[in-house]
Amino acid sequence: MSENPYSTAVLAWYEAHARDLPWRAPDASPWSILVSEIMLQQTPVVRVLPAWRAWMERWPTPAHLAKEPSGEAVRMWNRLGYPRRALRLHACAVAITEQHGGSVPDDHAALLALPGVGAYTAAAVASFAFGQRHAILDTNVRRVLARAETGIQYPPKTQTKAETALAESLLPAEASVAARWGVAVMELGALVCTARTPACADCPIAHACAWKAAGRPAHDGPPRRGQTYEGTDRQVRGRLLAVLRASADPVAKDALDTVWDDGVQRERALDALVSDGLVDPLDDGRYALPGYA
Repeated sequence: MSENPYSTAVLAWYEAHARDLPWRAPDASPWSILVSEIMLQQTPVVRVLPAWRAWMERWPTPAHLAKEPSGEAVRMWNRLGYPRRALRLHACAVAITEQHGGSVPDDHAALLALPGVGAYTAAAVASFAFGQRHAILDTNVRRVLARAETGIQYPPKTQTKAETALAESLLPAEASVAARWGVAVMELGALVCTARTPACADCPIAHACAWKAAGRPAHDGPPRRGQTYEGTDRQVRGRLLAVLRASADPVAKDALDTVWDDGVQRERALDALVSDGLVDPLDDGRYALPGYA
């Protein structure tokens, strides 16, 4: 394993600049950390904070969530986006309750076996909740390492084996330090080495950054297009789910038909919600959030 040339500076920067987030508190439960990691996928911290607090107040343990219908998780998800994550969290809660005695497992392989938990989330929970030594590669970390080590503005669109090998080579040997390094470099990417306006003057490793040394060359790969929302099927799906979340009872089709004028797009979006398990069509023609039939 090569020596990590960044860890001392990044860890010192993190001590001084880390955001005070509840899932980073010393007494944060593994369940609260798992919930935060699922919520933070593709969603900024400012939107996650109130949703996380409400979720943890209602369901402080996996068992609390597991005994409720999955539709309640979808309802509670509200407007966080990508609501299939709510179903994954509910499925995780059921699996943890039934297979692990209600406690989030501390074994990396067991975490990876949970429904909807991928390589990043398993590594993050094992590291942040249990202080283990795992390479953590989210979008922010990949960007920091791409710039500092590879000298390019953005990492490849799809994570590569080379990125994984690099991240593993930079892991500090001591597990507790490695866990701290993981969250620290992630925070550096979120606050300083940002995608659009990196603040190199504030970066603790700017002196060792290959991208900065090369004059911050512009990205020369495929164009990076921002995700649109207005007018998309995602927007229609969101409006359909909003109607269902607002009702304690199943909803008649007529009520769903009012949310979007384009009937073909509306039906396509509704079919996709049914296919994804986010909406249940009932025998009487009404629709409901899942788990009530």
